Amino acid sequence: MLLKDKIKNYDVVLVSQSPRRRELLKGLEVEFTSTSVDTDESYPTTLKGADIPAYIATKKADAYMPKMGDNTLAITADTVVLIDNQILGKPKDRAAAIAMLQHLSGNTHQVITGVCIQTKQKRVAFSATSEVTFANLTAEEIEHYVDSYKPFDKAGSYGVQEWIGYIGIEKIVGSYFNVMGLPIQKLYKMLNAF
Repeated sequence: MLLKDKIKNYDVVLVSQSPRRRELLKGLEVEFTSTSVDTDESYPTTLKGADIPAYIATKKADAYMPKMGDNTLAITADTVVLIDNQILGKPKDRAAAIAMLQHLSGNTHQVITGVCIQTKQKRVAFSATSEVTFANLTAEEIEHYVDSYKPFDKAGSYGVQEWIGYIGIEKIVGSYFNVMGLPIQKLYKMLNAF
């Protein structure tokens, strides 16, 4: 049985306003609505790597739980960029975005997305990691991208599907869609098992 048939009795809710995540979930042919929750995206300093976005995705699920009906299936997600043991979240301004891209330029980093799937009765959280290698970017290229695309809602200050991805990404090891913000193949597998 196809996933869309397995979960047709659920009201599937993507708890994210990310247009990229909505586009990816649509690709699974699943009927869903989307919403968002205000969540503090802080995390304990003891958490490392893949545990961080899974923890934040779970916090988003906790925040959405009071709004859930008996047949709601909610999906939450969070993406971070990890380079040199440093987490790059969303940049707070132009200077932060430029600094992040300068750090990524000519280096390899990890993009980690944590996902939480929940109903009122059950919850599962997981994460996926992709390695991304950037070419050396010039200051002019970085500033053009930041000023034209305003990547302030993106972890690491870039969208793989935008201009900077076209000209800057040399190699991806792992899921391209994970770098976009949702490891859709792994989500499909987890939803089928859920």
